[in-house]
Amino acid sequence: MIERATIIGVGLIGGSIGMGLRARGLAGTVVGVGRDEAKLARAVERGALDCYVTDLAAGLAGADLVIVAVPVGSVVPVLREVLPQVAPGTVVTDVGSCKAAIVAAAEEITPPGVYFVGGHPMAGSEQTGIQEADRYLFEGAYYVLTPTERTESYALDRVRGLASKLGCRVIEMHPREHDRAVGAVSHLPHLLACALVNTVRRIPGSETALSLAAGGYRDTTRVAAGNPEMWRDIFLANRDTVRAVLDRFRTELDMVTRILDEDDGGRLRDWLQEAKNSRELLPARMKGFLNDLHEMVITISDRPGTIAAVASTLAAGGLNISDIEILRVREGEGGTVRLAFAREDERDRAAALLSLEGIPVVKR
Repeated sequence: MIERATIIGVGLIGGSIGMGLRARGLAGTVVGVGRDEAKLARAVERGALDCYVTDLAAGLAGADLVIVAVPVGSVVPVLREVLPQVAPGTVVTDVGSCKAAIVAAAEEITPPGVYFVGGHPMAGSEQTGIQEADRYLFEGAYYVLTPTERTESYALDRVRGLASKLGCRVIEMHPREHDRAVGAVSHLPHLLACALVNTVRRIPGSETALSLAAGGYRDTTRVAAGNPEMWRDIFLANRDTVRAVLDRFRTELDMVTRILDEDDGGRLRDWLQEAKNSRELLPARMKGFLNDLHEMVITISDRPGTIAAVASTLAAGGLNISDIEILRVREGEGGTVRLAFAREDERDRAAALLSLEGIPVVKR
């Protein structure tokens, strides 16, 4: 599909895209552009890039696809540098989680013969950086494209095909519709998780309360461990929608407060049942990471007995797996598995044993 793909910003998302492009033969050459040479070199080591440069013009030279994978607050400034420099026929796309402002700005500055397509792969985690990149990150994830009446069908088809071959389910939405949707199902939950953590932290006896925190609290607040700078930019970029859904949430809190004040058990049960019914309509999703265990992620092939072989290797080394989770998988090819151990030294010994077996390991 692509002769030369340039990725600007090789972190979790950019690095995972690069891994997917290279592993599946979707690009002849994958070039990374960034400022930190150590991180770029790490991206090459991890298989996300064929090569890298720190000079933007050199990175854009000869590219037929450019992927801007910088934090959302930096997307428009980077596009202002990129779009005037790329050759005619080049397709430029981004991965920002807020689309209206980005798409509007891009359409104003895109020169004739150059194509821009707004995109948002809805994948990732509270972890960041190239060390967390995963070639299977997008397997089964939604990839939202946000075309407008000015989007060229050729460019849209190209980005859609790329996302599909990375394993994504591609959907199209208007940029403003996208921002309203993610404001409700992504941005609001993150704000609420942070508010819950800060609420518990500030109550009297919070240390005792947190020592009792079990799965419910951990699952509800997992995303609060996300990068503060990244989420600051997201909330500011989508602030109108976030404020609107916060107002709606405040209305819901006021309603349940009144129910409690009135000691109305029937209404409270109905309110809880309504939430239960809505929640059960959601598809099953993987649970979050446990921060009190020592973790690593391994990449294995998808064939019978692979996980059993991993377990046997560790058992022979006297190591016990405290938690195991299949993160992502491409049927018939392979996937990534999270292994957790009670102690750091156990995790390190396990990593060494599996590395000797030729299994790629990333310690967390």
